[in-house]
Amino acid sequence: MRCLYSKLIDDPVRLDWFCSTVVTEDWHYQHDAGRDLGEMLVERKRAYPDCADLIEAYATRFLETIPGPVQGTHEVVRRLSAKGVPLYAITNFASLFWRQFRPTDPIFDLFRDVVVSGDEKLAKPDPEIYRLAAQRFGHPPHKMLFVDDNLANITAARVLGWQVHHFVEAAALEQDLLNRGIL
Repeated sequence: MRCLYSKLIDDPVRLDWFCSTVVTEDWHYQHDAGRDLGEMLVERKRAYPDCADLIEAYATRFLETIPGPVQGTHEVVRRLSAKGVPLYAITNFASLFWRQFRPTDPIFDLFRDVVVSGDEKLAKPDPEIYRLAAQRFGHPPHKMLFVDDNLANITAARVLGWQVHHFVEAAALEQDLLNRGIL
């Protein structure tokens, strides 16, 4: 969120307050999990009427909240694809925002399937999204490697039998993939 709101709020103290109180990760997560955006906006504007324009920017300028790919990750994905490794994704993304974002990043053309939380009304780390993904992807969890930067998501996948990699940087992921004989 800070990528967008740092453009709209000059005062660092107010920016911190806004991102920790008004348009928060927990609030955003509700939309990722399938909650109606219009309902969320009305509710939030009612609670913070002095911030109505900033709250509206969440809906109209969402793509500006995304900082871009993490350095090195696209290269790893391309190498995996070139090697014939089947690629799948589970993403916490609101349906509307995914439809806006997806065309901006052709790397997802390399994926056979993407489970989108907003479409499914399930979001990581809910165990049901991993079960759904395993079913859709057609592979048992122990045969797949789940990569995520969120430890709660990693823990949930591990409990369900997925192989996991807690993502911190592309170089560490690449080394793990080499160690597993995947790259």
